[in-house]
Formats: sequence, C-alpha cells, structure tokens
Amino acid sequence: MSKRWQTDPGAASTPGVNKWLVAFTVLFGTFMAVMDINVVNVALPHMMGSFSEDLSSVTWIATAYSIAEIIMVTMAGWLSTLLGRKRLYLFSFGLFTLGSILCGTAVDFHQIIFYRILQGLGGGALIPVSQAILRETFPQEEQGMAMAVYGMGVVMAPAVGPILGGWLTDHYGWPWIFFINVPVSVVGMLMIAAFVHDPAYLRRGIRKIDWVGIALLAVGLTTMQIVLERGQSQNWFESRMIVGGSLVCAVSMLALVYWEMKVAEPVINFRILRDIPLALGSAMGLVFGIALFGTSFILPQFTQNLLGYPAFEAGLVLMPRALMMMLFMPIVGRLYNNFDSRVLVLIGTAAICWSYYDLGRLSLQAGFWNLVPAMVAMGVGMPAMFVTISTLSLASIPRANMTDATSLYTLARRIGGNIGYALVATMVARSQQIHHANLSGYISPFNTMYQHYRRLAANVLGQAGLNAESVQHGLYALVDRVVNMQATMLAYNDVAWLFGMLFLATVPFVLMLPGGPKAMKR
Repeated sequence: MSKRWQTDPGAASTPGVNKWLVAFTVLFGTFMAVMDINVVNVALPHMMGSFSEDLSSVTWIATAYSIAEIIMVTMAGWLSTLLGRKRLYLFSFGLFTLGSILCGTAVDFHQIIFYRILQGLGGGALIPVSQAILRETFPQEEQGMAMAVYGMGVVMAPAVGPILGGWLTDHYGWPWIFFINVPVSVVGMLMIAAFVHDPAYLRRGIRKIDWVGIALLAVGLTTMQIVLERGQSQNWFESRMIVGGSLVCAVSMLALVYWEMKVAEPVINFRILRDIPLALGSAMGLVFGIALFGTSFILPQFTQNLLGYPAFEAGLVLMPRALMMMLFMPIVGRLYNNFDSRVLVLIGTAAICWSYYDLGRLSLQAGFWNLVPAMVAMGVGMPAMFVTISTLSLASIPRANMTDATSLYTLARRIGGNIGYALVATMVARSQQIHHANLSGYISPFNTMYQHYRRLAANVLGQAGLNAESVQHGLYALVDRVVNMQATMLAYNDVAWLFGMLFLATVPFVLMLPGGPKAMKR
C-alpha cells in the first residue's frame, strides 16, 4: 500500500509522561471550549430582557463566539509553530478564562459581544491542540482510546451544555453560565503547566508571517458565519446583505486556497488534505457536525416551544444521549484495534439513522420517555462513528503535522455545526409554512372532525362565561394555535428525516476508508 496510508512509526507517548494524566488534563480545555459554543442557547431569552434586545440581535452573543472560535481553530497549527504549542495552549486557556469572567460581568449589549469575541479567540485553539496532544501521547495500539477520551469532551459537551446552562439560568441567572468556567479553567491551566510538554519534533519558528492568508481567512470565515447565522432571518438570497456576504465569502475562500497552496509558510496547510483518510474523515466530520450541533439546538427548542418544558428540563432531554456516549466512548476505543473500522462506523451510522427515524415520528403528545429510545440509540451510534473516524483520519499523519491536521479536521466539524444551525432554522421556518398551508385546507365545514372539534371547543368556552361573539373569536384563536403547533411539529419531523438521510449519504465514504489498524500498516 502507498506510504501515505502508513502509520507514523514514532507516534507513541513521551517517555516519563503519564498518558492518562495528560489525557485528563487536556480534556478540561476541550470540554469547556466546545460547551461554550451552545451553552448560551437556553439563556438567550433571559439575555433579551437583561440587555433590552430582540431575539435577532441577542443571537449575536452566540455568533460572536462562533466567528472568533472558528478562526482560531483554523489557525491553531500555524500559531503552535509560531508560539510553541504549550505556550499557545496556556495563553488560549487564560484568554478564554478572562473572557468568561468579563462576559458574566457585562452590563450592556456591546460589552458582552466584545467579551464573547475574546472568549472565542481563547477557546478556538484549545480544541485541535488537545486532539494533537492526545494523538501523540498515546502509543499506536491505543489510538482508539485516545480519540475516545477526546470524544468525551467534543461530543458530550454539546449534550451537557444545554442541561448545565438551563439549570444555572433557572436557579442563579445567566451570568453563571460564564462564571462556572472559571474554577475549571484555572485547574486546567495549572495541570497543563505541570504535566504537558512540547515534544522535540514540533516545528518551531515562522520566518515570514502570512498576512495575506490571515486576512483572507478572517474575511472568509467571518462572512460565512454571518451568512449562515443571518440567512433565515434575512430571507436568504432575497436579501442584498446575504447575496453580498456569500459572494465575499466565496471569493475570499477560493483566493485563500489558491494563496495558501503557493506560499512557503501558509497559515493553513491545505496540502495535508492530500492524505486520503484525513480528507474522507473531514468530509464525514462535516456531516457529523451538522447532526450533532443541529440536534443539540433543535431538541431544546422543540421541548420548550411545543411541549412547554422550562430551560433545565429542556436540556435534560439530552441527558440519555450524554450518558450513553460516556459509557460507549471507551468501549469503542477498546474495540477499535479488534474490529474492522468500517463495520464500527456502519453500526454507528445505522444506530444514528434509526434514532432520527424515531424522532421523525414524534407527535405533540410525546413525553420525556418517548424521546429516550432515540437519545439512547444516538448515544450508542455517535461514539462508534466519531471515535473510529477521528482515529483513522489522523493515523497516517506525521507527528510534525499533527496540529495542522487536527485543525482542519476540527474546522470541518465546526463548519458542519454552523451549517446545522442554519439548516435547522431554515427548515423549521419553511416547512412550518408549508405544513400550515396544507393543514389549513382541512379547516372546512365539510370536515366532520373539524366540526366536532368546534362544537366541543364552543361548549368549553361557553361554560367559561364568554358571550357568543367572544366564543367565535376564541374558536378562531384556538384553531389557529392548534394548526400552528401541528405544523411546527411536522417541521421538526422533517428535520429529523433530513438528518437521517445525511448520515445514510456517508455510507460510500465509509466503504472507501481503510479497514483499521492492520490495514493501515500494510
């Protein structure tokens, strides 16, 4: 087999370093940075009141973090060469902690936007650098377990975020979703300083800073984020702002790829995507990001808006998924060396597809226990897919390029997450309109079920003491509310079906992957 499929023979733990201590240490940074991507979602209604802003404006609190974070994710490999990886990690962790403190103390809207940018700039580099450290700390035969540890931070954080954020918001107020980061981050920084060290083989020093690449990257990713976040509220390409932003994004990203492929010291090492497992894994990571972050966004919305759950209980719906992922991450890490990797990924894909099939059949009568089977299946499937793909994607990458590779792999998943948010918001809004129009056709004097509902509702309103005119107005309001709720429910079902189809579409990519550790060595 071609050399690019071979594993790096020196990928082993650093002598004298306790691998589990290092793993536990870097898990702090990964978990906190990923969790803060979506922890604010359940608190946005409370922030609207605090800052006297509407929902469209207050969502910039989430957008500002995402823009800063995704730029730093992409630049992590270059920055680790410029500053040194341990120094970058500590600086990023410190900036993330400072941003968290400032966010909790913000008293006006512009302040919290600026502070969230600081927090995102700090959190972005923590994710890919943590993955690179884990990949290099564990020996080759334990790479599956290394990615299982990493997955416990990356995959569980979006599930735990809404639960923790909802509980803190309900009991202590939204500033505590930021203050809770501080003690964890301080412990994490102390452990990084004590237990993590830069290996000798890392590239050090930049002869010439790629200012053009940095500028193109910032413009391209910023406009992409704005277009995805604001597209639905601006009615997509009917808005000049969205059309203009899309053009700027496309031109900037194409120019970035062209420039980075010819410059000697690029800020993004696109050349590394010539490695086939990394390219395939990144493509599948994009789909994984769409589903993971899209589901973490849509389920709390569904339970709050349609089922009437408070913020904490809405986040609690994701708990079965989080518990199953915690249980199955190390199991899959152990199985990686003993099973064909493609079989593990296909099992994970099947479980996830079934979970979305189950979610696609929910109704307004659904309770917590109706959601549990789908969450359990998803919690089993995601580790099987995530751990295996993460391990295979990086198995043939030389250690000196590991941070570059993890940056691109993380970027693909984060872009997928942003697409997931935009896709969910757009599909719910558009599908709700379509279903509303279809359901309205059943509001007819010739529909016996509708007439029966009118009679029952009229009797209830009449017994409440309303006069005839008020009863008629009340009937119209009740019917409109029922139609809106049913249309929204059907729209959520459509999103679940689409996510299931997206995972089915990854099967051809799975079949192109190498079979596992033994196949990679041949």
